[in-house]
This record gives sequence, structure tokens and C-alpha cells, in this order.
Amino acid sequence: MEQTPLRTTSPQHQEVLEKYQSKLYEITKAIHEAESFVKVLPYIEHEILSLLKAERMTVYQKGRHDNEIVSKYKTGKDINEIRVPLSPSSIAGFVALSQQPVRIDNVYDKQALARIHPQLRFDYSFAQRAGFNTRSMVVVPIKFKETLLGVLQIINKIDAPHFTDLDLKVALEVASVIGHKFQYDFQATQGPYDFLLHRKLLTAEQLEEIKKKSAKTGASIPYLLMTELKLSPEEVGESLERYYQVPFLKYDPDIQVPQDLIKNLNKNYLKSHLWVPVSYQQERVTILLDDPNNFNRIMEIQQVLNARSYEFRVGIKEDILKFLGEGVTTVQESGGEANLSELIGKLESEIATDEEMELSDATINENEATIVQLVNRLIVDATKLNASDIHIEPSRGKEPAIVRMRIDGECREMLKIPATHIRAVIARIKIMSRLDIAERRKPQDGKISAKFQGKNIELRVATIPTVHGESAVLRVLAAGEKALPFDKLNFSERNEREVKRLISHPHGIFLVVGPTGSGKTTTLHAILGHINSPGVKIWTAEDPVEITQPGLQQVQVQPGIGFDFAAAMRAFLRADPDIILIGEMRDRETSHIGIEASLTGHLVFSTLHTNSAPETVTRLLGLELDPMDFADALLGILAQRLLRTLCPDCKQPYTPPPQEIEQLRHMYGQPRERFEEMLRSLGTITMYRAKEGGCDRCGRSGYRGRTGIHELLVATPDMKKLIAKNATIAEIRDLAIKEGMTTLMQDGIWKVLKGQSDLYQLRKVVAE
Repeated sequence: MEQTPLRTTSPQHQEVLEKYQSKLYEITKAIHEAESFVKVLPYIEHEILSLLKAERMTVYQKGRHDNEIVSKYKTGKDINEIRVPLSPSSIAGFVALSQQPVRIDNVYDKQALARIHPQLRFDYSFAQRAGFNTRSMVVVPIKFKETLLGVLQIINKIDAPHFTDLDLKVALEVASVIGHKFQYDFQATQGPYDFLLHRKLLTAEQLEEIKKKSAKTGASIPYLLMTELKLSPEEVGESLERYYQVPFLKYDPDIQVPQDLIKNLNKNYLKSHLWVPVSYQQERVTILLDDPNNFNRIMEIQQVLNARSYEFRVGIKEDILKFLGEGVTTVQESGGEANLSELIGKLESEIATDEEMELSDATINENEATIVQLVNRLIVDATKLNASDIHIEPSRGKEPAIVRMRIDGECREMLKIPATHIRAVIARIKIMSRLDIAERRKPQDGKISAKFQGKNIELRVATIPTVHGESAVLRVLAAGEKALPFDKLNFSERNEREVKRLISHPHGIFLVVGPTGSGKTTTLHAILGHINSPGVKIWTAEDPVEITQPGLQQVQVQPGIGFDFAAAMRAFLRADPDIILIGEMRDRETSHIGIEASLTGHLVFSTLHTNSAPETVTRLLGLELDPMDFADALLGILAQRLLRTLCPDCKQPYTPPPQEIEQLRHMYGQPRERFEEMLRSLGTITMYRAKEGGCDRCGRSGYRGRTGIHELLVATPDMKKLIAKNATIAEIRDLAIKEGMTTLMQDGIWKVLKGQSDLYQLRKVVAE
């Protein structure tokens, strides 16, 4: 009944095992040849059950950002989905936590369960809801090398009271095959730094040198990758995530280690074993450790903390030590350690009585320490939260001013500033952006340049007088930001294939279009990063330069001195370019020069503020471009929007009712057969919705991050003929769809069905 050795010594067992080999080989072959495990399971499920002579099986999956194991594949349709925390509160959860196989002869024998683990329980709830009588089990971890990817649960031996040691061995072999398949399905890597090697951010020689230096100095390899090779925490974190299949967490001074949880623990013990609890809510503890594959340490953690369930995060040694108070230093740029609520508390304590209000309001100094810290802290928090804008909005009379930040395209109220201090806060912002603090009647525009944790930050400042006082909007531009990798653009298969083909042309013009803030610059720089090589000369003219890349010659236009996009284009053509990026084709002159450049042997990229790809054609022809020249030059037009994505940590699955599928079918439009083919490719449809109240990771919103939805018009020979004839938007759109273009709505529906977002967010960015 207890954990069983994985070897078999009995000759009889060996003889029986040999009979299994043929069937096991067929199962293995089918799994390896399948496109994905979910597609092959219906064909091999019976074979696996027959091999083990079992009634039922459940395959749990643990995704990289999942805090639970989820029954993605199972026998029986009684329950749509089973979600199990990593915890001894269930047998599958215990196997996921301990990463050790178990054989349970009688799931109702509490003493036998306690011998495996004192808290191990059989969760009756699933069996009761399904009306199924579970008797015995073999439960084994699904791993690739040392990384947990899921759990295989085999239920009820058919021809015997319980399973045997041989069944356990066979189950482990099946789980090993599934683990190799999951490795491909999950894009898991074989080593913690393989992703960096694959992306060519690191060479094998550099890694060996770093390993030697780590052994010599005691610094961790990830830390040296960041300090010696200047890799970003996000790049190193992504590589660790892909290997360990748990989320990466870097040091954040705003995360408070739960002191009640560690007050009885020896800090030297935590430092030497490199783990720390970073969150504790509703008896679920989140553990940060440097090696989530070390199941011995995980079981030791479980014995020490004795929580109900566990989540794990991978971190680097130096960050774990910082969470434990070692080597933490105050960052000067942050304006001190005080957080926003503390600073507002200071301001409120400084508010005078009503009798003194007028005098106090007039004498508050914009250089007062609390005001300076507050403005600095606003900028730092906006940077940490990846906010695009900070809105500081005065209110009527003595009501406090509101500060909102636009995060993932949505404004969130962050705090309130006492009415007595709002004028000083605005004045401080004006001083930082070199504006006239005495002028409060007219709008003013300025710029703030700052540095935080070695990262350059630029903020565009606009102050506007309102009936209640001056309002300020600060646009956050992270100067020197790295380009997004091309494979992170989340293109559909057709769009990715066609974009790669189009940008491989030696000349022509490729446009990315959409409203302000739709990610056009990010997409263009991802494309440039894909084609950037020592063999090509690339010039860019931008306003402003937000993303920098090695190998690009990047220019900031300055219309105030006459150096606009058109002037930059003329200069570039004298500088022997292969590829040119022009920030925007906003006028006739820039558009004409761009077309001429593309017709004379250059590859030109640019943007335009239009709502769709077909509409872009008529907009440019409206600038008096020659239709024949434009048709000859055009390679393609990519329209895009940014769609808020559901928080991967708390999104909730559901099976959509038929009327919702019918609604999607109506929204998808023509051609209908493409929608039906999409449904067939998905098989069983599971959609997701935002959790009400969200979680800590998503700021209680239920959403975290944004992804692109795209509409790619390809300039085929037939399309070029249509453009040359000055066709209407409807004619261009109909031909583009006929030739394979999916509209923004259609691409968005596909991403909703894949569980990346929901219909509510899609309707907010795309009109039906």
C-alpha cells in the first residue's frame, strides 16, 4: 500500500512484462507521432486501460502558470473538469507535490494512507459527484527529466482486488512517454538555460565560463548572466520558467514576507536551503525557491510549514536572500522606501484645520520632501506596473484629487491626494518637466527624463486647466526598451507564415496600422529584430525612440527644427540603406518619398492611424498617391489592436452554452465554413472568464497583460490589380477575405476560443 520500489525482481513479473512490451510499443509510437497528446488520447485511451486492466484513468496537466493540476484528459464524462491543488488533501495532489509514485490498494483505508503521509486523504467529493465507486489506484507523476508536468491516475483493477508492483512499473513507463509528449506540448526545455541558447542570447562557451565563475565566486548562474552578460531578468526568468514549468518571481521590495509564517523558522536555515514563503492566503502558501525540481526540499518545506496547499515560484539565489533581508539597499531613484499609502498618510497629517485652510494652501512648498517623494513614487510605481499613463485629476472644492493609471489599456484608480496638496504636486511635475509653474491658464507640454534601477524612463507631460484646477497627464515611455521577440507577437499560423514571407522581400512597403496605443511600434521592432543581421543596413526615424536594438541606426525626429519624417527619409536615402522604418506616414510628402524608396530597391516599414487594412489603401490613395505606383510597391498591410488577456493565475474555465457558440458564429461572419473548421480543430470547447475579484497577481481585475489581434492584407497580383483600379473598401475587403485574410474580429474570436481573453474584452476593441 505504501510507496513501492520501481524495480521488479520476480521472474514471473519479468515474463508478464515482456508480454506488455508489444502493446506498450504501439501506445508509445502513437503518442510520439501525434500532433499533441489531447488529439491522440481518444485513440489510445482504451489501449492504456487494457494494458493495465483498469476501469478508468485521469491525466492531470500542470501548466507553467497553473497553481493546481487540472484533469485535461480523463475517462468518463461525469465531471467536466477536476482541479486539484498541490497538497496531501488528495492522492493526485500529493503525487504532484512529492513527485513520487504511489500504489493505493484501498482508498478508504485511512491508516494505509497515513503511512504514506500523515495528512494524505482520499477526496470523496469527485467520486460522489460522478456516482463512481473508486476502490484502488496507481498514481504516478508525469515528468520530463526532473520537471513535473502532470499526474497519471489509474483507477480500479478489473481482474483483481488491487494493482500490483508490475502495474506501477508499467504506469511509470506510460507516464514517461506522456512526459516526453508534454515536453513538446508545453514547450518545456531540457535545461534551465536552453531557451537563452536557442534565442542566441547566450553561447555555449559563455555559459561554460559563467558556470566556472559561479563555482569560483559563489554567485548564482542566473545572477551572473544578468550582471556579466547584461541579460534582463525577464529573459533569464523566461528561460527558468520554460525549464522548471513554474512562474519566475524576481525580487520586489513591495512584497512582504509573511512574518507570522516564518517567525518560528531559523533564517539561517532558510538562507542555506534557499527558499522563502512570499505569500500566505486562505491556508495556501506560495514558496519561492531556486530549484522547484528538488522534491526532497519540497517535502521538507511541506513538513515545516504544514499548509493546506502550495504554490511554487522559481527565483534566483540573490533575490531569495533579499527577501530574507540580506543585501537589500534603498534605491535612490525611488524617492525612499515609503509606499504611496504611507506618503498620502503623511500628507493627510499635514492638512490644517478649516480655519487655517486658505493660509496652508498658499504656503505648501512644491519642493517639500513628502511632495517630492510622492511624485517620484508615482513614477516608480507606474513603471513597475507597466502603466502607459498617469492621470492626476483635481476634484471640486475640498474633495481629494484622483490619481489613475492606465494599465493594459484600462484606467485604474490608484489613490487620492488631499485637495490642499494637489497644486503643489502639479507644480512639482512642472518643475521636473521644465514648464512655467506660474502659468495655470493655458495647456503646457513638457518632458521628464529619469532613471530607475539603471533603466532610462521618459515621460511626456501635458498639463491642462480645468474648472477645478490644473490636471496633468504623464505618458510613460521606457526609453531603451528591448524589442519583443517575433514569436511573442501571437500571430495566427497563416499570419505568421505570410508576414515572414513578405518581410523577406528585398524591396517594397509593409504597413502596420491601428489607433494610438495599439502596439504598432512594438510589432515593427519585433519584425526588425527578426530580419536584423550584420548583412543589412537599417535606418529608423521615430517620434519618440522607445525601443532600441543593436545594429539599427535610430533617429529621433524634431519637427520643431524642421527635421520631420520627410526630411529623415530624404537623409536616409543618401545613407546607403537596405531597410527603412518611418514612424508614421502622416502626410502626402512622407508617403510619396516612402513609395519612391520602396520602388527603388529599399524595404520600407511604416505605420498609419487607420481602423482596418482595407481602409488603409483608400486613405493613402486619398493623399494623391499614384494608384499604379502604390500597388506595385505594396507588400502587405497589418492592422492590429491590443486585447486584454485573462489572468493565467485565476481565470475560470466553463463550457459555453449553444447560444454563446451561435453568437460567436454570428460575430465571425463569412466565410462560415472557416468558423466551423475552427470549432472542429478545437474538439471539446472550453472557454474562460475573468474571476470576480481577481487575484493579487492581476491587481484584483481578473486580467493581466495584453496580446495582439491581427488582420493581414497581402498584396497578391489580383489585389494589386484591384488597388490600381482605385477600388472601394468593400471590394478590397471581399477579395482579401477570399484570399485568406481573417478580420480583427475573426482573429479575436480565435483567441477567445483558445482561452486567452473573453468576449467582453473583444467587443471593447473591435466593432461587430
